[in-house]
Amino acid sequence: MDNRALSTVVEKLLSMGLVLLYIGLVTTTLYGGTVPAYQSAVGAELGDRTLAEATARVEQAVPPNARAVSATVRVSLPDTIDGAGYSIRSDGDALVLDHPDPEINGRTRLALPNRVDTLEGEWQSGSPTVVTVSGTRGNVTVTLEAER
Repeated sequence: MDNRALSTVVEKLLSMGLVLLYIGLVTTTLYGGTVPAYQSAVGAELGDRTLAEATARVEQAVPPNARAVSATVRVSLPDTIDGAGYSIRSDGDALVLDHPDPEINGRTRLALPNRVDTLEGEWQSGSPTVVTVSGTRGNVTVTLEAER
């Protein structure tokens, strides 16, 4: 008769052990594979959007034909992408996003008028950024720089 109380305790301990094992396996599966993959996908998407927005703002900053050009346009960028700082730099006729995670890096060609001779400069995340356009009708320079 004394064994009946013991079997109930053993049953409850086994049930709790199985539940804890199941929760441990599910947690390991989620945090070991699913959640990091999702975070990487979100980071890559944010990197693409940031680069597209920066490209659009640079293209919009170049005014139509004029004798002399002097314009400064503020560009808003996220402070971090996937929790890390990044930079956007010019690469001749394109913008390049440099990020510590290689899956987030990107490059986009700009559609600038032929009168734009030079595209130069770099933006660092976390600081206010502007695009400056200056020059004359046939010789326009587009510069990426920190806001002063």
